Amino acid sequence: MTINQKLTQIQTKFKSKKSRFNSFGKYYFRSAEDILEATKPFLKELDVSVTIKEELISFDPPVMQVTARLSNGEEEKGTGNNKSITAVAIVGVDLDQKGMQMPQRYGAASSYGKKYALGNLFLIDDTQDADATNSHGKKQTITEKAIISAKQLAKAKDYVKSGGKLDAIKSKYSLTKEQEKELATL
Repeated sequence: MTINQKLTQIQTKFKSKKSRFNSFGKYYFRSAEDILEATKPFLKELDVSVTIKEELISFDPPVMQVTARLSNGEEEKGTGNNKSITAVAIVGVDLDQKGMQMPQRYGAASSYGKKYALGNLFLIDDTQDADATNSHGKKQTITEKAIISAKQLAKAKDYVKSGGKLDAIKSKYSLTKEQEKELATL
């Protein structure tokens, strides 16, 4: 199995719980530690390793580059390098963060960078995470509708056939013109 096939297997089977709670924003989120814990079953099964490299790439303002690497330990022909795939996250260090000492500020940026580098590597979609979408009390005026899945479309058809309103489905899901036309003719 190639390194790409191994990564694809992890990306499609990956599950990570949101075990952390933000009491200020009142939402659950996943941390870098949660993501790393969820990858452990794949490491032995697929004979791969995950490493994280952090590098300060700017001093004024301080900016960190965090690289998550999936490696299978096999050597690329003639290069002496292991076959691997990487993903990067770039994060700034907030030097004005109140209530934190300097090491905590760098640690917070490090944790954030690890989470997003790993998320980029394993295709973890945080768009539905409150951590990614939290408005911290500010009113949001635009809401995105979910794209309707095949299973949800089948349920929507049953709903419309039994007298349900198409507008109720359209308010919840983003429909293609074909899907909307199909539901309207039921």
